[in-house]
Amino acid sequence: MEYYNYIKSLHLIFVITWFAGLFYIPRLFVYQIEAFHKPSPEKEILGKQLKLMSKRLWYIITWPSAVLATLFAVWLMILVPEWFQQEWMHVKLTFVFLLYIYHYKTHVYYKQLQKDEVKVTSNFMRIWNEGATFILFAVVFLVILKSSINWVFGVIGIIVLGILIMLGFKLYKNIRSKNPEA
Repeated sequence: MEYYNYIKSLHLIFVITWFAGLFYIPRLFVYQIEAFHKPSPEKEILGKQLKLMSKRLWYIITWPSAVLATLFAVWLMILVPEWFQQEWMHVKLTFVFLLYIYHYKTHVYYKQLQKDEVKVTSNFMRIWNEGATFILFAVVFLVILKSSINWVFGVIGIIVLGILIMLGFKLYKNIRSKNPEA
């Protein structure tokens, strides 16, 4: 298995680029939703540019990264089938399944916004943006600790981080309401 580390490296690279896309696209959605509520011609100019940016990010980086991360993960599982016997891997695969659901729902939002269908608020999308972060924390702790129980401490940490993010979000919202250019 001299090529195992190459496959593992490629898997990790595409997981990173997949998450990069999942972290950035909701931010583009926030800007797109906010642009939708601006007056003409700003609305049309910003909307067109943000749709193009989203399309390129989604189809050139995020989707290919998701597919390649999955292919390399399957290859790794074929090379090391005993991972299927370990509890931490079952929990990890559950989080990976949740990540695919998150990715799919993000794709639904992408398709809606490409058609100028604004069904959620920019505030909702700011919160949605944190979903991938929670999954990332859980998976990293699982893979590093290789324990189906100890990952809970990592998730508790991310929940605390989430609370701090929400407080920061609320503070930012207050600052923005006082100064719209912030």
